[in-house]
Amino acid sequence: MTEDVRDNQDAPTNPVKAIRLKCRDCTSDQRSEIDNCTVKKCPLYPFRMGKNPYRSKRELTEEQKEQMQERLKKAREQKTVEP
Repeated sequence: MTEDVRDNQDAPTNPVKAIRLKCRDCTSDQRSEIDNCTVKKCPLYPFRMGKNPYRSKRELTEEQKEQMQERLKKAREQKTVEP
């Protein structure tokens, strides 16, 4: 088991990162072996690079981008006001 897995067992992690850690464990923490993995029947194989290949990129309209910028600006202002 890799040190990261042992040290962070209680730490919350997203599923894709957990899969990446499992791949590191499987390859004895040889990261180059993860890239060159030949076990294509493994259900974790598509996720081995730490990304979800099935997740589509989010595309926002200009209006949505502006709304997000305004919310971020307000959140930053509130953060500086509150001690």
